Amino acid sequence: MAAPLSHGPSLFCVEIRTTRWAELVEWYRTALGLRVLVRGVDDGYALLGAGDTRIAILARPEAGPPSPRFSLAFEVDDLAHAHARLTAAGATAAPPAAHAEGFRELTTIDPDGNRLRLFAWGDSRARA
Repeated sequence: MAAPLSHGPSLFCVEIRTTRWAELVEWYRTALGLRVLVRGVDDGYALLGAGDTRIAILARPEAGPPSPRFSLAFEVDDLAHAHARLTAAGATAAPPAAHAEGFRELTTIDPDGNRLRLFAWGDSRARA
């Protein structure tokens, strides 16, 4: 039996269900630069590395509409580079905007209509 987690649960991955599996896997790989950790073409499953967590993309015959209840937020080192990469991949991304809390952020949507936020801190403070 594995030892219990001393710090509580840890988020392993966020699952995205889609009817356009191959397109979505390629978009997250190309537009965001996520690394494919596992790709099961026959099973319609891909696991992509996203920093300390992962995104699982699952092929489904029906996936349902995107939800405005959540967004995926990615911290990046260079927001201008992230914006250029998104636009080069054909994504529509709002120009980065500064926030009073000390970070800059842009928003975009993936090919399935899921909202993504990319942000970078404006100073060198430690990440929580």
